[in-house]
Amino acid sequence: MDIQNTQSQMRKGVLEFCILSIIKNQESYPSEILEKLKEANLSVLEGTLYPLLTRLKNADLLSYRWVESVSGPPRKYFSLTDKGMVFYLELQKTWKELSDAVNKVTNTDFEK
Repeated sequence: MDIQNTQSQMRKGVLEFCILSIIKNQESYPSEILEKLKEANLSVLEGTLYPLLTRLKNADLLSYRWVESVSGPPRKYFSLTDKGMVFYLELQKTWKELSDAVNKVTNTDFEK
């Protein structure tokens, strides 16, 4: 079994939740999202982020608006829709339950 593949799959499983979490705090454009993910040691390529943003927008979880930029082309800022906030809160609850369960299992294993 390839450890890098397993690690990659684990990251992909939480990426949408992390993206929604970033955007829920503040309207964001893709470069900001990438930077915040990088700061959290969740480096993601643009080629991964843009399809995720599109999928979330098509699911009506995100909306966007164009904002003129003084330092280049207009920027697309994403924000959560009402449906997106409800979805995020459900994911947050699921993450807490999953995280607690995994911590319980792994802490038990380390104590043996």
